[in-house]
Amino acid sequence: MADPKGFLKYTHRETPKRRPVSLRLRDWHEVYEDFPHETLQHQATRCMDCGIPFCHNGCPLGNLIPEWNDLVRTGRWRDAIERLHATNNFPDFTGRLCPAPCESSCVLGINQDPVTIKQIELEIIDNAFDEGWVVPLPPDQLTGKTVAVVGSGPAGLAAAQQLTRAGHSVTVFERDDRIGGLLRYGIPEFKMEKRHLERRLEQMRAEGTEFRAGVNVGVDITAEQLRADFDAVVLAGGATAWRDLPIMGRELDGIHQAMEYLPWSNRVQEGDDVLGPDGEPPITAKGKKVIIIGGGDTGADCLGTVHRQGAVNVHQFEIMPRPPDTRAPSTPWPLYELMFRVSGAHEEGGERVFSVNTEEFVGRDGHVAALKVHEVTTQDGKFVKTEGSDFEIEADLVLLAMGFVGPERPGLLTDLGVEFTDRGNVARGNSFETSVPGVFVAGDMGRGQSLIVWAIAEGRAAAAGVDRFLMGHSALPAPIVPTAAPQR
Repeated sequence: MADPKGFLKYTHRETPKRRPVSLRLRDWHEVYEDFPHETLQHQATRCMDCGIPFCHNGCPLGNLIPEWNDLVRTGRWRDAIERLHATNNFPDFTGRLCPAPCESSCVLGINQDPVTIKQIELEIIDNAFDEGWVVPLPPDQLTGKTVAVVGSGPAGLAAAQQLTRAGHSVTVFERDDRIGGLLRYGIPEFKMEKRHLERRLEQMRAEGTEFRAGVNVGVDITAEQLRADFDAVVLAGGATAWRDLPIMGRELDGIHQAMEYLPWSNRVQEGDDVLGPDGEPPITAKGKKVIIIGGGDTGADCLGTVHRQGAVNVHQFEIMPRPPDTRAPSTPWPLYELMFRVSGAHEEGGERVFSVNTEEFVGRDGHVAALKVHEVTTQDGKFVKTEGSDFEIEADLVLLAMGFVGPERPGLLTDLGVEFTDRGNVARGNSFETSVPGVFVAGDMGRGQSLIVWAIAEGRAAAAGVDRFLMGHSALPAPIVPTAAPQR
């Protein structure tokens, strides 16, 4: 059991320090410094091993958090990674990218700072890789069944790994030229270096998963051919239809969606020959006045990227009001709290502007030059313009980071004939099967835009559904994932 006085001995929450801003802006490496194991064990000791561990419910994967916290506390690192991998295929991804709803539901967080669950998770897996404990786990025998997984983001990779380990022959299709989905081209290097992705793909190849990049299913391979060649199909293509801002001036040059912009910097880090004569990628913030519209994680990814490219100045616009500095009354414990957060990118500079709405892009010679903006208030759930609050702000580059509205329907989804929900996502049943027999869906394509931890949880759950469909039964563990969960 846990140290019953641990949270009294170590009352303060400690997390790794971020490298100095002046230093980290010179490179694309991850921003956090190393965290001593002794300090981490002290933090793990703060876990109370609650009689009702609400962190289990806060984590979509149902991670066995108190168990591996105590194993870290007592120095049993190898046992800790076994317990962590029991519920999470890729803690090296979630430990870097998940916003940690588990910490929001930590019982200690009722009246103290919560346990540093996310950091403990990350240190467990990184230590396991360092020690050589993460090895391929190929199946003992094959079932003779074939499965196609369309999409190689976290949902697709989780489903593929589970199904491969169950003995099925799995092929993962990705329309980009490299495997990884948003992990590859949407997440900047300073948030997750791609070496972490590569070592997981190496493990999965050794287990028997086949990867086919540069294949646009629905175009290069028809839906009919896909159904004929495979016994089951998992749709894990994400919610890639981005939300636009169709206002006057939207056609001007210099206005780009975040996912038109972010992949270029990742391609530079991959060593691709994409730099122009000026030594810059096709879309760059170097020497420009930048405005990012959207205050979420994608907006922060854009913010950190434009800093590293040398923007003159940056403003990040958010139509919502500024969150409170502490947990908002509307999100009481153990809910994921609404509150003001400062990411590493925000720490690096730029001005965050809340409660503003952009009403027009102003151009000069066909290129964006400024934005006409006004302040808003929220009344009865609607945004209302504040009279007399209009202003204009200069901009050479505008990045739209306003989220995604659902999966792309033309092509594969239309040709398969799957049904959709009223939100525009692929409809699915309790086993993640779609309206088409033998076709399943996992992640944002069925759930709507959400978190990486939900994607992995749904990939695991869908894999269990596929295994049961193919074999009549399944021993694969599956998180209890509500299939009709609301979008975040």
